[in-house]
Amino acid sequence: MEKIMAVCDVDACYAERFADVVNQKEKVPFTVVPFASLELVKEYAGEHQIEILLVSNSVLPEQLEGIRAQAVVTLAEGEVVSATGSYPSVYKYQSTDNVIREVMTYYCEKPQPMLVAVGKKAKVIAVYSPANRCLKTSLALTMGQQLARDGKVLYVNFEIFSGFGSLIEGGGKGDLSDILYFSRQENFGVMRLKSIVYNWKDMDYIPPVRYPEDLEQLTGEEAAGLVERLASECGYEYVIVDLGQAFCNIIPLLEISDAVYMPVKEDGVSCAKLEEFDEYLNITHREGMREKILRVKLPYHSSFGRRDTYMEQLLWGELGDYVRKLLKGVPWK
Repeated sequence: MEKIMAVCDVDACYAERFADVVNQKEKVPFTVVPFASLELVKEYAGEHQIEILLVSNSVLPEQLEGIRAQAVVTLAEGEVVSATGSYPSVYKYQSTDNVIREVMTYYCEKPQPMLVAVGKKAKVIAVYSPANRCLKTSLALTMGQQLARDGKVLYVNFEIFSGFGSLIEGGGKGDLSDILYFSRQENFGVMRLKSIVYNWKDMDYIPPVRYPEDLEQLTGEEAAGLVERLASECGYEYVIVDLGQAFCNIIPLLEISDAVYMPVKEDGVSCAKLEEFDEYLNITHREGMREKILRVKLPYHSSFGRRDTYMEQLLWGELGDYVRKLLKGVPWK
């Protein structure tokens, strides 16, 4: 059944623009419907179930009587947010993504059926290497940005100190630690994810953990189970998993992946680490896993210039050209 998010503001143009942006981005499993007046909302609510109502905080609580809505969130004009009656409120003049994220946070606080995004399971693409300083994260980020030009991508980083928060400023309130917590509490679904997921250009991402302990206590089986749920329930086409040495058993994550990209280096230590990885696959009878592992020697670069433009330089530099050629004709797409 179609779920409706109704938007009614004193500025009718705001409601229309908000609906256009959200419906085009498909950030939430709702259809956003704009309204020019509360009378029109009441008329619509007489025949349709409204899941979330976004309404100007200048509206009095008694004016909302008779409108059936599972959740009501008010839109505040000023940055100092005040609530209408007992309803939570968000600042309306911020990015649409931020408004939706805050609304989803309030929505998830209410008891509700678990929602699953409709669509086929996403392809899981892992990026991993036993070698260090091999441009692994740069490859994962470039691949995520390139795939996001044509499909819906979620990037998940399982490193203890990823550096990702410094590359993309404006980290939010939630991160991968919250996703892990909700998953263990069996209180995880697409709505909960949308209250935490952020966006860089066309690529969605979950902010990495803030504390190493959150990953050190995670088993490989738990991580694989979480990624499977992200791929199956959240409406993405690709899930890019950037893997470090955070937990002991990384094999379950590699096993559930449709493809594994493994950057390699030619120095003695790196080659020795790769040999030990191959030996481990042999002694644990996982020789078949080699079929999904693509070892890549990435183009060397000495400098990308400013850190605050690093992401853009990845996509449009030499590594971006390499990734575009790498993704042509791959069997898992």
